[in-house]
Amino acid sequence: MDDQIASPWHYIDVEVPPGTRALRVEVRYDRRAGVLDLGCLGPGGFRGWSGGARDRFEIGATAATPGYLPGEPEPGRWQVIVGPYRVPPDGLAWELVAEAVSHGGPDRTLTPAPAPDPPPAAERPPGRPLPAAPGRRWWAGDLHTHTEHSDGVQTVAELARLARGNGLDFIAVTDHNTISHHRELAAASRRYGITLIPGQEVTTSQGHAGALGDIGWVDFREPAANWLAATRARGGLLSVNHPFAGPLSWMHAMPERPPLVEVWHWSWLDLSWTTPLSWWRAWDPGAIPVGGSDWHRPGSDAPLGTPVTWVESESDEPAALLAAVGAGRVAISAGRDGPVLLRTGDELIAVDADGTVLAGPDGPRHRVRGDRARFAALPGCHRLLSAAGATLALTP
Repeated sequence: MDDQIASPWHYIDVEVPPGTRALRVEVRYDRRAGVLDLGCLGPGGFRGWSGGARDRFEIGATAATPGYLPGEPEPGRWQVIVGPYRVPPDGLAWELVAEAVSHGGPDRTLTPAPAPDPPPAAERPPGRPLPAAPGRRWWAGDLHTHTEHSDGVQTVAELARLARGNGLDFIAVTDHNTISHHRELAAASRRYGITLIPGQEVTTSQGHAGALGDIGWVDFREPAANWLAATRARGGLLSVNHPFAGPLSWMHAMPERPPLVEVWHWSWLDLSWTTPLSWWRAWDPGAIPVGGSDWHRPGSDAPLGTPVTWVESESDEPAALLAAVGAGRVAISAGRDGPVLLRTGDELIAVDADGTVLAGPDGPRHRVRGDRARFAALPGCHRLLSAAGATLALTP
C-alpha cells in the first residue's frame, strides 16, 4: 500500500545482453488478492503496456505479446514497469522473473501464434441516405473500442468484421496505453471494407482520455496537459473519455481543455439523466461532443456502435474523418437506425424522428412531425427527446 501511495509506477531494471532474440517477463502474484499493472521500456523508449490484463509478455524481433512492440531486443538497460493498481491494505507479495533468450536458446515461447483472420464479413446493412452538404455524406462510427492488445478479447480483424456487420463505416481502435495494434489496422481495414482509425486510450486511475490519430505513443505517466500538447503537435485529437465512471471519473486538472468530450458513453444507462450534459456544459460548452461504446467483449458492455457518432465528411479516410470531427461536423444517436438529428447549413434536420421533441439549450422547442423535419439551426446543443424525456439523438 505504501508503494501505491508513493508512485503509481515502479521500475525494475533488466540488463539485456547483445545477441538476445527475445525478452520474456512474468510477474507472479495472487491475482485473486489484487491487480498489478505491467509494461516495458527499452533503451530506445516505449516497448509495450498491458496494464492488469496480463501477467507476462514476450518481445522478439518479429513477434510480441499483444500490447507490446516487436523488434530486435536492443542490448542495454531495459525497465519493466510494475504498477500497484489494486493492492490490499496489508500489501501484496509479488515476484518478477525476466529471461533474456539468446539465439540458439530454448525455443519455447510465451507469445501465441497469431489467430487466422475470420472470413470476410457478410454484406453490410444498407447505409442511410441522410441529408448532407454538397460533396459530403454522413458516416456512422464508434470512437471507443478495444482489442486483445489491451483488455479486450477480439483480434483487430475480428473487431473489424463485427463493426462492418453492425453497419458501421468506421471505428477508432483505442487500446489502453499502447499503439501495438496500429500495425494491424491497414490490412484489416482493406480486408473488411471498414475504416479503422488509429487511437489509444491514455489511461490512469485519475481518468481516461482518447488520443485519436496516427500520432505515436502518448506517455500516460506525464501530466494530462502534456497529453493534449503532444496530441495536438502530432496532428491528432484528444477527448475526455467517460468523465463519469465511478472510481475512474475524470479528475485531471487541465489549464486548457481538450477539443473533444465523450459526452455519450455506454455507462449513460438512463438516457433521461442530464448529468453527462451538465458536466459538458460546466467543463467546456465549446468542446465537441462525441460518443463511444467502449467495446471490450460480448455481454459486458453496450453493443458495438451504441451510441453511433455520425461524421459529415468528404470521405471515410481516417484523416478526413478526424478533420471533420475536429471541425465539429458530428452528431450522436442512440443507435444506427433510430432517430438522428443533423446540423446541415442553416438547418437542423430530424430524420426518422416522428413524435419526438426537439429541445435546445433552454428546453423543448418543437414537436417533430414526419420522417424528415426541418428547423432553423439556432446556436447550441440540440437534442431529440422521447415522450419520457430520454435523449435519443443530439447535435452540437
